[in-house]
Order: sequence, then C-alpha cells, then structure tokens
Amino acid sequence: MSGQADGAWRIVEDDLSGAPIRALLEQHFAGMLASSPAGSCHFLDFEGLRAGGVTFWSIHRDGELAGCGALKQLDAGHGEIKSMRTADAFLRQGVAARMLEHVVETARSRGLARLSLETGSGPTFAPALALYARHGFEECEPFADYKPDPFSHFMTRAL
Repeated sequence: MSGQADGAWRIVEDDLSGAPIRALLEQHFAGMLASSPAGSCHFLDFEGLRAGGVTFWSIHRDGELAGCGALKQLDAGHGEIKSMRTADAFLRQGVAARMLEHVVETARSRGLARLSLETGSGPTFAPALALYARHGFEECEPFADYKPDPFSHFMTRAL
C-alpha cells in the first residue's frame, strides 16, 4: 500500500483485505440497499472494487479507518467516483472532502478530462450531493451504462 499523509490524515491504496475496511464496505452496501431499491443500487462489490481500471483507497486518522473512496476509469478521458463512504465516528470531520480531493487530483494526474458520479436521491443523500456541488460537480444525464432512474442522481465536472 502506498500512502499520502496530510497532518494526522493518511490516504492509502487499499487491497480490501483488512477487517475494518471490509466492515465499512459492508455497512456501505447495506446503507445503499436500505435507501434505494436493489435495482437502483450501483455500488461495486468487493470483486468490482478489485477489478482492473479501479483504484480503491482508504483514509485514516491517527491509525483509525475514517473512510474510503474509489476511482473507476471508464475510458481514456473519463473516470467515475465510486464507493465514497465515511465511517460513522468520523462524520462531519472533512473525511469525504479529503477523499474527494484525492480522487480528483489522481484523475487529473492520470490525464482524465472528466470525472462523473452516480449517487442516490432523497434526504439520505443530501450531504453527499452538497459535497459534490461544493467541489464543482453539476447535474448531468446518465453516463456510461447508467439509465435514467428516479433513485439515481448523476453529476459530472470537467477537470
């Protein structure tokens, strides 16, 4: 695992083998399924997060797992943000913003021209939608293989 530190924060490329990251992702999967119908949930499972073209990171503070995020390369110029999740003990402490900035910078360094995402709709997803909007993401039409869905919200930004 390689890491990037920001004070007490550390972001590392993660192989998904540790029990804490697996537990956080299980919580993420369950949360998505509790908030949207199964056919409207587009999260990557463990196998999907290990697939070629996907880079997965965990973020830690003082040695504790604080959250995660991933970048999926869709084509030579377009990437997708996946699996953004903050551990409950770290909510409202800037974890998601740090991870999002890391994903954006990584996408830029790889020469991607656009970064997009799909997230849920409704009150549960309001904090995520606000975060993405603060970071320059705007609403867009479905991209890649997505279809219009009242339970999905699509956003994108040029890099």
